[in-house]
Amino acid sequence: MTPWLIPVGGFLGSGKTSLLLAAGERLRARGTKVAILTNDQAAGLVDTVTARRREFDAAEVAGACFCCAFTQFVDAAADLAAHGAEVILAEPVGSCTDIAATVLAPLRQDYTHLFRLAPYTVLVDPAQYASVHAPGSDAEVAWLYGRQIAEADILAFSKCDLDVPAPELPAPALRLSARSGAGVDAWLDEILSGRTAPGSHMLSDLDYGRYARAEALLAWLNASVTLRTRKPLSPAQVLGPLVENLDVRLTGCGVKIAHLKTWIESPETWLRVSVTRNGQDPVVEGDRLARSARDYHLVVNLRALGAPEQLAECVRQALNALPAYALIERMDSFRPAPPKPQRRVTRASA
Repeated sequence: MTPWLIPVGGFLGSGKTSLLLAAGERLRARGTKVAILTNDQAAGLVDTVTARRREFDAAEVAGACFCCAFTQFVDAAADLAAHGAEVILAEPVGSCTDIAATVLAPLRQDYTHLFRLAPYTVLVDPAQYASVHAPGSDAEVAWLYGRQIAEADILAFSKCDLDVPAPELPAPALRLSARSGAGVDAWLDEILSGRTAPGSHMLSDLDYGRYARAEALLAWLNASVTLRTRKPLSPAQVLGPLVENLDVRLTGCGVKIAHLKTWIESPETWLRVSVTRNGQDPVVEGDRLARSARDYHLVVNLRALGAPEQLAECVRQALNALPAYALIERMDSFRPAPPKPQRRVTRASA
């Protein structure tokens, strides 16, 4: 049986991973074997670790977005299919657009023997949309956000359990909540129905120079850290203060958080804490009441409007403030390189 490939896009922090995990749980309950394919500009993703801890077969395309690493993307998805996946849920990097022309169209042209392609869903977080389009916000980021929305086959408001007023969009949008589960089954039924063609809204006039400039306003940081606390502490006692301290330091530097994801694990347990804007109450997943330990592995993924050097310094300072010895095994902090898709199908040749 040819597996479904379900692409889900949306801006950084829009709720893509949460939706993929919630959808994966529902599909698994239906008896379907599900795999998750993550994507980032650098290796070491909290999302990949989370998916595997939730017992999904998961793979990671790192070092470039799906479009700029298209061959790697196809190989990774094919490998998941070879291991028995009947549905592959895939999320491109949250600052990427032109997915219809650089990923979906090439898949339709040359890989229908490997995958059944579902329509491209783009998530919109209503609170994030309001922030991106607020007076004084960066116009280039708002433009990039709008390009993502324009190429959606299906638009969906995420985080609808938070009861934030939904903005006006160019097309009708579904309402979803990964946390409560509202709308997730209906969304799955719709994208697997075959009623909507994938890649139906190609951005034929996309300005790649502007696209590169908009992405370059964002800074990336991925860090992997080994911690040994001075006395036994629970995962929440480590991760809670770390996220709060990091939020305060970034805010003090004028850095605007797009997404901060943190993960901590001991041999016995794990915890994930994330925020999508400065000053936000964190979203916590895992065992908040886990027993204390001294030895932990920590992963930090931070995406923000600021300089890479600022992100790195704030993370180092927040780690140094912990009552622990912190060994940074790896830290990548940078701005994304200009997008250079391996393939781009024009509307005329689609």
